Amino acid sequence: MQFNILTLFPDFIESYFEYSILKRAKDAGVVSVKTINPRDFSTSKHKKVDDTPYGGGAGMVLMCEPFFLAYNSFEKKENSKTILLTPQGKPFTHKISKELATYDELTIICGHYEGFDERIREHIDCEEISIGDFVLTGGELPSLCLIDSISRNLEGTLGKIESAEYDSFSDELLEYPQYTKPYDYNGWTVPDVLLSGNHAEINYWRKKEQLRRTKLRRPDLFEKFLKKELTKEEKKMLNELEKEEI
Repeated sequence: MQFNILTLFPDFIESYFEYSILKRAKDAGVVSVKTINPRDFSTSKHKKVDDTPYGGGAGMVLMCEPFFLAYNSFEKKENSKTILLTPQGKPFTHKISKELATYDELTIICGHYEGFDERIREHIDCEEISIGDFVLTGGELPSLCLIDSISRNLEGTLGKIESAEYDSFSDELLEYPQYTKPYDYNGWTVPDVLLSGNHAEINYWRKKEQLRRTKLRRPDLFEKFLKKELTKEEKKMLNELEKEEI
């Protein structure tokens, strides 16, 4: 997948691809990133990209011309999508992450300062996305959140694509508890079922713990899960959990 990032701070984005899983994915050709700095397309003497808002008010607003010139400076692939990062966008979810992973190219526009000139939003065909109900100083961190999440859904990013299949939210449930060596630390031991070698029992325990954890920590997700058509095994687990909590 090709990621095109319109950002005033390209080094911030590019450095993220020099570490850990995304570096390996980039080196393997699974993902590639190109940064486009709207400041390079400013027609002002001092490469200005922002100005005071019409009508008055605090802060500075990003000018539309440098962003339009930057956005139109490269050709988009056929199977491509553009994302505008804004607190006004729809909340980013695991489901959206998996949907975006089906594209060959994503162009992400990062804002800064007080926001965009509204004409950027109106005249670039884009999907508006937010990573949460809070405000940051710029769109660079949200763009990296999207890139990291989406890349995990691409074959070749993780050691095994199965590693992503049991992540939290992959089936609308939180992930089950994980353990590694040592078996006993300060008297705190690993559940014996995980050492049993019985994969059917291990899978049953893990799914049941997913249900338990989601019910306790994210009742909103749990209620959403209950609206699905439950399997016979899932119904059995829920009955067991009810008895255990009495």
